[in-house]
Amino acid sequence: MQIVIVLGVSLGASAVYAVLDLAEMLLRSSIAESSTTLNRSLSDVPVTDALRQLTGIGFALVPVLLALYLLAGGAQAIPALLHRIGVDGRRPLRDTAWGVALFLVMGGGTLGLYQAGRALGVTAQITTSTVDLTWWTVPLLVLSAVRHALVEEVVVVAFLWDRLRRLGWSWWVVALASALVRASYHLYQGIGPALGNLVMGLVFVWLYRRRGRLLPLLIAHALLDTVGFLAPQLLAG
Repeated sequence: MQIVIVLGVSLGASAVYAVLDLAEMLLRSSIAESSTTLNRSLSDVPVTDALRQLTGIGFALVPVLLALYLLAGGAQAIPALLHRIGVDGRRPLRDTAWGVALFLVMGGGTLGLYQAGRALGVTAQITTSTVDLTWWTVPLLVLSAVRHALVEEVVVVAFLWDRLRRLGWSWWVVALASALVRASYHLYQGIGPALGNLVMGLVFVWLYRRRGRLLPLLIAHALLDTVGFLAPQLLAG
């Protein structure tokens, strides 16, 4: 039941909407002729837009707190839980090195899969941001990247790993289930990105099983999204 609740208020709901978006692409024309935007402006008034963006980021982190609360068994035990899942400052250099290495490998693979997917017609045209360029655009996009990293890695890796293993699932079945969930909520971008995230999900769960630390995965994911969100903006600006 806890799995259903956490996914229902976070990435499970996103997966359902992503499937509907993919179906709409296919019904309207084709994936190749479709486009999607990752970060949209929420208001024509810049200050209001920034406040809406910040509010959205804050509410999106609530499922993360819920997952941590359930894993810890209470708010007071969350610090001990963070230590147990490897989100602490015990190994800053090693965690950062692993995170950067994962970012480089996954980033290169993601870019290659995107280009291949566009050529094969199975990936939509992706615009990373249509937010107006102001002095707070960069911090907001960085915060958005960190938000995505926290939601995805805490929920689909740490939370699902713990709960599914408690149900007696073998580690490779848990890895496959986690990767399928990760792939499903990226279907709105097309088949190519979903397959790329499937592979990323398998690698991330395998590393989490081997090393028992979530922080390198958070660093890698945050770097992937930060560069993905900012590079087109900075190159265009």
